[in-house]
Amino acid sequence: MITAQQLTAVIGSTAVGPDGKLGTVGEVYLDDETGRPEWATVRTGLFGTKEAFVPLAQADLTGDDLRVPYDKETVKNAPHIGTDGHLSPAEESELYRYYGLEADTSAPVADTTTADTTTADTTTADTVGHGTVGRDTSGPTTDDAMTRSEEHLRVGTQRVETGRARLRKYVVTENVTRTVPVAHEEIRVEREPITDANVGNALDGPAISEEEHEVVLHAERPVVAKETVPVERVRLDTETVTEQQTVTEGVRKEQIELDADAGVRRS
Repeated sequence: MITAQQLTAVIGSTAVGPDGKLGTVGEVYLDDETGRPEWATVRTGLFGTKEAFVPLAQADLTGDDLRVPYDKETVKNAPHIGTDGHLSPAEESELYRYYGLEADTSAPVADTTTADTTTADTTTADTVGHGTVGRDTSGPTTDDAMTRSEEHLRVGTQRVETGRARLRKYVVTENVTRTVPVAHEEIRVEREPITDANVGNALDGPAISEEEHEVVLHAERPVVAKETVPVERVRLDTETVTEQQTVTEGVRKEQIELDADAGVRRS
């Protein structure tokens, strides 16, 4: 038994009988009195050009398949009744007899010509209360208008990790050249004549002797010392840079067109 909560899934599903696929479910007809799904139309034929009524009393929805206990031949030869949105009591009784089912007699049957009847007839959207459920509806019934929907593209941003950066300190050696002045002593022999000023020093000592005078020479050498001093502080920081990116995505929208018989006037 199909429930009202399963209507959206039933419409457009594949009807399957004991001997295989029967066709695609087009519409579901609800009982005006109880609101229960009673009938489904199944598109049969080479290109789904014919529609046949199939009772839902013993139907079961499995995945995308509507399973019914009727084979292809039975559904194909069902009484031809137009899918005009309304089943009269006589048409419904004819279908019940064909499928060997008993009609629900718990509700009174009114005149089939009354458009707003609340009897056990099965009607589509042109009857107040219950009716055909089409793909366009979000509830168990439709009204006399069709809703056109379309997808709108909403673009946002998502924060994701794009990479990592790190500071790494290591030691390198480079040659540094500096010029520094250095001094050294050189030996120089000085000779001076004997004068009245130095004659006393000259005659101080033996007249003839051997002597030795020694002078210590000095020189400067470059001395290198190293000193470690801090020169700067380095840290990692981030800044946000905004740029424009173009996003292209396909969106769907519904279009509604009028399909009327040749004799129908348009306003």
